[in-house]
Order: sequence, then structure tokens, then C-alpha cells
Amino acid sequence: MPMTAIILAAGEGTRMKSRHPKVAHKLLDKPLVWWPVNAARKAGADRIVVVVGHGADEVRAIFANDSDVECVEQAERLGTGHAMMCVQKALGDFHGPTVVLYGDTPLMRAETISNLVEHTKAGHFACTVLTMSPADPTGYGRIKRDAEGNVLAIVEHKDCTPEEQATLTECNSGIYCFCGRRLSENLGKIGNNNAQGEYYLTDMVGIYREMGEPVSALLATDDSELLGVNSRVQLAQVTKIMQRRINGELMASGVTMLDPDQVWVGAEVTVGRDTELLPQTMLWGNTAIGEDCVIGPNTRLTNVTIADGSSLEETVGYDTVIDSGVTVGPRAYLRPGTHLCDGAHVGTHVEIKNSTIGEGSKVPHLSYIGDTTMGSGVNIGAGSITCNYDGVFKHRTSIGDNVFVGSDTMMVAPVSIGDGALVGASSCITRDVPAGALAVERNDQVMIEGYATERMAKLQEQKARSERERA
Repeated sequence: MPMTAIILAAGEGTRMKSRHPKVAHKLLDKPLVWWPVNAARKAGADRIVVVVGHGADEVRAIFANDSDVECVEQAERLGTGHAMMCVQKALGDFHGPTVVLYGDTPLMRAETISNLVEHTKAGHFACTVLTMSPADPTGYGRIKRDAEGNVLAIVEHKDCTPEEQATLTECNSGIYCFCGRRLSENLGKIGNNNAQGEYYLTDMVGIYREMGEPVSALLATDDSELLGVNSRVQLAQVTKIMQRRINGELMASGVTMLDPDQVWVGAEVTVGRDTELLPQTMLWGNTAIGEDCVIGPNTRLTNVTIADGSSLEETVGYDTVIDSGVTVGPRAYLRPGTHLCDGAHVGTHVEIKNSTIGEGSKVPHLSYIGDTTMGSGVNIGAGSITCNYDGVFKHRTSIGDNVFVGSDTMMVAPVSIGDGALVGASSCITRDVPAGALAVERNDQVMIEGYATERMAKLQEQKARSERERA
């Protein structure tokens, strides 16, 4: 039967002290709500529904490119049961296993969701509650059982008596798996006769019990999966847990980390074996790193693909492709559209943008290369710049194979430099350079004997006169 996952993400999150919805805050460069959606997807959900409310447009935008995610708005936030009523009204009845997750609970594993669904299906339960036994149960709804251990009800913390708060330590995680058909038929039975005047999804347990429908509880094996985020302190806490989880998996697969607590890797990043990630390295987006690479220290890469045997030190890179045996840095900036071919070198204080640096070519230091196609075996001298922008349009520079460009050279695009050409240092190249040619553009050096000495004497005399006048 098809599986539906409903992620409740309509809350404001006032303790975040933010103008943004809580679930849009990022954990390892992904919004909080992205994590349960991704876990549901990995668990095999056929339909994923996100319930939005506060900051609805911002949350919708997170999934604008995800065809398997639907958003339903809960305009008036009247509790979790009301959120499910909004989904039913917008999309129709539920069918098959229906899992309820939370947008501010990002540590949930796909395996836990799958186990919850299989447990529910195997027992033909109307509802299975995922439970936990935290060291401090304050704030959580409590599981109430009979003498035989059967689930009787879930009592919200604020509705518990003092005795129940003291004795009931098994807690509701807020995560459920329902039989979709039975949920559709009975959801409307939830009332709002409670301290907050809200419709609690937890009431379905008591409703099913009164009907004689089977209800179960599945105790989570790892309470940390169920930690929610209500403040920036808690966001930091769950980030640390996810950081260590991802880094542990990478190290188990053959990746070296000098200090795992100083490496941050996003959920969609892949890293090959025998690659070393040095401290203060951040890898985000769809970054994919091959084998036998060294990345860091002080490096941040987003959507960067790196082949085997490359090294990046103190580098910031976005939307870049790096082939094998490439060295970059320290203190390099790789902007979108950059392609560094096999054996290329980009050195200190170099910025590359929307350019191909050919096989074995070098841009060693203090240079900007933008909108350029560069061949193989090229050497760019220090302080050289491709002048690609005229104030309105961007223009391209073409540099052939085995070109030598001297230091402090301006290449004013559009311009082409042919194979094997030599460009003299401190030239401003505004016209195409033929293959094998020497291009030099310099004014004659002018010397005026004694000028500097006379100028300094005049300046000193002016200074002395000004000081006498002030006195």
C-alpha cells in the first residue's frame, strides 16, 4: 500500500527570536524541515505533505523544486489534530500507512520510520506511537498504560496531574503511524476540551481505545533521534549530533579527519576513501570529493566536484568542477562556472570565475581570471587580470596552449592569445595576439634627474611654513 508522510511545520517558533519560521533555520546548510522530508523520502514515502503556517511562503520556497512534496496551509494554528484536518480537507482522505513527523525534529532516521511503518502493518494497528524515555520528560506528552502494559492514552504535559507528571516517564515523541483509512473515518472525533482549546492528535489514541481498535507503542532505540528544536541553543545541540553522525559514517567508510569536531559535512555530500578532511572544513550542497584528496584547513565548498588526488587549502568554492591532481590555495576563491583540468594549479590570492583552466596550466598568485578559456601548459604571471566587464556586458578571453603571460598583465576582453605566444610583463593587451608572437605594451620610461630631491625639499619647506603660521 502507498505510504504517506505528513510533516507538521506550521509553528512560529517564538523562542528562536527570528523573523524567519523556525523550520527554515539551517542545520548543516539544510533547513530543519528538509531533514524529516528527506528521511521520509528515503523510507519510501510515496506522498510527502508539509503543513505550513507561519512564514508559509518561505517554507514553500524550500521545496519549490521538489515534485514529490505538497504543501498544505494551516492558516489558524489550533493544534496537531487540526493540522491533520487541514490536510484531509485539502487533499482528501488518507490511504495506506500515514506517518506523522515534525519539521523541527531533524534527527529522525529513515530506518526508524520504516520500522514504525512495518510494525504498524504487521500488527494491523489503527495507530502506533513512537515513544521514548528521556532523562528529563518535562514538556512531553506522557504515555498512559493499563496493568497489562497496553496503551490507554497520551496525556499532554500541561494537562497532566502532578502525580502523572511524577510517575509517567514514557513519553510521546509526537511521531505516529496511522492506518490511513481508519484515520480518515475518525479524525473528526477529536475535540478541543483541554487547557489550550486545541485539537490534539494524541487524542486519537483514546478514541481508538474506546472503539476497541488496536493501538501500539514502539519504543525508539535512540532518544536523540526525537530531539526537537525550539531555540538556537537546541539547534546547536542537534547540529552537533548530526555532525558527529555524518562524520562517523564517513570515517567508517575510509575518510580521515584530524579533528572530526572541526569538520562539517552536509547530508548530500560524498567523500572518497583515503581523502583527508582537515580542521575548519565545510562541505555543502551536492559536493562530491574523490579518493586520495586533501581538503582544508579553512575551506568551504558548495556544489563542488573534485576528482582523485587533488588538494585544496584555505579555499572557498561554489559550483566548480576540479579534475585529478589539481592543487588550489592557500586563500583561493573559485566562483561558479570554474573548471580546473587535470594537474592545474591555482595559487595564493587567486580568484577564478566562469573559466576553464587547462591541463597543467598555472595561475600561481595574486590574479583574477574571469570568463576565460585557457588551454594546457599556460603560465599566468603574478598580478595578472582578465578585464572581462565593460560596465554593461561580460566579454570572454581566449588563451591558447603553452602561453606565457608575464606579471602584472591586463588582458582586456574580448581578446584572444594564440598558442605558444609570449606576453611581456606589465602589458595591457587590447588586441588579439597571434600564435608564437611576442606582445609587449609599455610606455617609454621617463627619468628627470633630481626631481624627487627637489620635490621633497619643497614639501618640507611648505610644512615648516605651516607650522610657523600655526605658532
